[in-house]
Amino acid sequence: MRELHNEIVPKLSTAMVELGLNENQWLNSLGSSTDKTHGDITLPCHTLSKILRKSPNDIAIAIANNLDSELSEIAEINIVNGFLNFKAKNSWISKKISSMNSDPRLGVELENRKTIVIDYSSPNIAKRMHVGHLRSTVIGDALSRIFSFKGHNVVGENHIGDWGTPFGMLIEHFIECDNNNVGEIDLSTFYKEARYKFENIDDFALRSRQRVVKLQSRDAETIDLWQKLVDFSLVNFNSVYQLLGVLLNDDNLAGESIYEDLLPEVVKRLESQDLIVESEGALVVFPDGWYNRENEPLPLIIRKGDGGYNYATTDLACIINRVESIECNEMLYVVGAEQSQHFSMVFQVAKDAKFMDEKTKAVHVSFGLVMGSDGKKLASREGKAITLEELLEESVNRAEKLILEKNSSMSDSDRKKVSKMIGIGAIKYADLSIDRNKNYVFDWDKMLSFDGNTAPYLQYAHARICSIFRKSSISRESTFNSEILVVNDFEKSLSKSIIGFSESIDETINSYSPHRLAVYLHHLAQDFASFYENCPVLISNDEAKMNSRLALCNLTARTLKTGLGLLGIETPENM
Repeated sequence: MRELHNEIVPKLSTAMVELGLNENQWLNSLGSSTDKTHGDITLPCHTLSKILRKSPNDIAIAIANNLDSELSEIAEINIVNGFLNFKAKNSWISKKISSMNSDPRLGVELENRKTIVIDYSSPNIAKRMHVGHLRSTVIGDALSRIFSFKGHNVVGENHIGDWGTPFGMLIEHFIECDNNNVGEIDLSTFYKEARYKFENIDDFALRSRQRVVKLQSRDAETIDLWQKLVDFSLVNFNSVYQLLGVLLNDDNLAGESIYEDLLPEVVKRLESQDLIVESEGALVVFPDGWYNRENEPLPLIIRKGDGGYNYATTDLACIINRVESIECNEMLYVVGAEQSQHFSMVFQVAKDAKFMDEKTKAVHVSFGLVMGSDGKKLASREGKAITLEELLEESVNRAEKLILEKNSSMSDSDRKKVSKMIGIGAIKYADLSIDRNKNYVFDWDKMLSFDGNTAPYLQYAHARICSIFRKSSISRESTFNSEILVVNDFEKSLSKSIIGFSESIDETINSYSPHRLAVYLHHLAQDFASFYENCPVLISNDEAKMNSRLALCNLTARTLKTGLGLLGIETPENM
């Protein structure tokens, strides 16, 4: 409980000085208690025994004697087996939670403003978005929302694959399509058909290579065909983004094509730093400390033997652009874990070449795979590739059936609206509630359940609170400045959970891990469920208690709505 910790430390520091101790000797030992019956914060005094040559219990008693009056309005102090425990008093919690109730930001303070580029989603032109794009898109979107909420200038960039060698074969295949009508292209098969022709028809492969040259030389006809493919693909991307409810749109596009003119500059700058080496006809950089399986220096390829540039070159051009044009302080790359080595090498070369200085932070926000029930990477169903749009639509349809079973009186329009919130929210939360570094199994029954750590469970908690206010004659807005009186353990537990919202946001930012916020919200919803079951809210014979509990309910709803919103998940008011 960070807020209690922050209030205790200065007073504890004074008491420790009287015993001849400095903060280096005890501060890191002060932490959350594992046994909440004893306290919220605990200080084990065992390590201090060697310094003070006293028993842990005697040391704890000596510290407590100096603290009683100092902490009388904040916490109760008790000593158990050499542990000095601090339990927040109800009066202190009441003061904190009442202050939070009148704060529109729910206790979350703004940080010193930084410009942060977040690179995420990154689909390929002429292909439909598939389930493999889900994690990058929802994790990147959540981080964009959370960093913005903390006051940062977030620049979301969708680094789409819209340039390079494959476009020769794609454009040639497009030319051979019936009627040459871009609107009739089937993005589910288009790329695969082009690849097949490239690998099996010599004349087509030759024309594809010639077309690449025309593309790179900005031949007008070729650029026109290329633009048609790009524009048509973007229609599909934007349809998925709109259904998924993420922040990305055409303003966030940062395709490989926009860095084309910077690629020779990358080579020039690397050469000026004497980092470029010719190896088997290619231009490469050998960053220090990287070796292959044969223990030979591992190269980062900058320009291939045929004169073409590599992914690393584009990524280095990106860094130059983001540092010098956008003037960012931090770059986050939300890309799968399989690219960890690539980004580590690129970041090292960028620093060695002085494309960014030590003050500029570059982080690979890696993530694991979405797995099927068979334990394999979720990519197809009965031999057919699963598109992300199909997956999202199926989730919405499944959610609508559940809503119809649960609330048959809901109007058709309301049911469709709520079903979309639940269906999309379920898929997002199933992803975001898992440590991003881990794989997870895609399970329809689990993610759409109204029990457990799921979006529907949290959404239902919010809807339940809204129903309380519909039953009363009191508006939610009227409770914003109400005093909250914490009396029993259920009110106390719920209040402490709400107070922890700011801490969960900071933990999420520090680790670039949205699951930290998701875990917090689930605990909050559980504490609310216990409170709701044990504390009647609409009490006609005790107005002060009723108003306090209504305010606590509304503050819970505001925290759930804000937290889920930062994960990109909507909160229905009626389920």
